[in-house]
Amino acid sequence: MSVQATLDELKQQITELPFREQLKLVADIGDRLSAIPLTSPQLQSEQVQMKKMAHVDAWIAECEKVAELWEGSFDSASDLRRIRDGER
Repeated sequence: MSVQATLDELKQQITELPFREQLKLVADIGDRLSAIPLTSPQLQSEQVQMKKMAHVDAWIAECEKVAELWEGSFDSASDLRRIRDGER
């Protein structure tokens, strides 16, 4: 029977390890990750996903900055129709 632990649970357990054991764990993980070929499909898929998330995070941050510029209420649908129709 396999027991699945969440990342948060593992982090908590790791903080309870002595410092030397934590260093060994870091070295073991580093060795294992270094052995993964940079061309592995899994790694490439994860890299693509991370890039997508970085773009999404940047876009959301930019939207939040712009949203802070507006004061009062506005109707975005109406604004978009006006822009589409070339009105000011």
